[in-house]
Amino acid sequence: MAKIDICSLVRSRYNSFTNTEKKVADYILENIKNVIYMSITDLADACNVGESSVFRFCKTMDLKGYQEFKIALAHSLSLEEETPQLSNEITMLDTIGELSSKILSTNIGALTETFNLINENDISNAIDCMINAKRIHFFGVGASLMTAMEAKNKFMRITNKTECSLDSHLQIMSAALLTEEDVAILISYSGSTKDTIEVAKVAKERGAKIISITRFAKSPLTNCSNITLLCGSNEGPLQGGSLSAKISQLYLLDILYAEYFKRTYKESVLNKETTAKAVIEKML
Repeated sequence: MAKIDICSLVRSRYNSFTNTEKKVADYILENIKNVIYMSITDLADACNVGESSVFRFCKTMDLKGYQEFKIALAHSLSLEEETPQLSNEITMLDTIGELSSKILSTNIGALTETFNLINENDISNAIDCMINAKRIHFFGVGASLMTAMEAKNKFMRITNKTECSLDSHLQIMSAALLTEEDVAILISYSGSTKDTIEVAKVAKERGAKIISITRFAKSPLTNCSNITLLCGSNEGPLQGGSLSAKISQLYLLDILYAEYFKRTYKESVLNKETTAKAVIEKML
């Protein structure tokens, strides 16, 4: 069976689960070590659901059945034991050293989980779309707009076809002018931001290829997307704009940038030298 971090997968798909599936998912995430040794009947009883519900949950996770699920779960547990993490819960009593360790642990965890969620085919297809595109437009609002701007800043050093509008009105107008030759890269942690969803719908109507960078595999944004790239940071409702979420998004963008650079090496090297020379006079 291929390597799979089942815990990351469960978290990324959580929003798309039925209420019954969420009961199973919640119990599993809270009792990983115990579930490995439980039968399907034991797990069903513990979750107060039927055995068939547990089996359907496994099928929802694209697994053949409960035994394959337990193997994947054991693998996830071994990954956690290989990279032990400190508790990420920050308290008022933490010293600066403890605070630093917990924040470091959170950021490392976000990057590790994002790595485990990477689908190489999706990355490759995204790069193909970007290379073949006439224009690449990055979209985002709020904290995700900052990430979109970072992406624009990075890619404009190697290609002249990137854009990023800063205002939601300008974004929707830009989306309305996209064509089948263009790519829209939409960044949204939740995948449920109204302005971003509206941009995605308009871009889809125009025939543009849509690549989304988001936390959840199923969301209003991913419903409009041709390709979905998942980031692995857990952000609570009161943690909007957390740096761990931004770091995981930037990690994915860095992968896209490096692969784009590789596949367009001659052009990218020339453009990078040209843009570097253009700003060198600004330096002391």
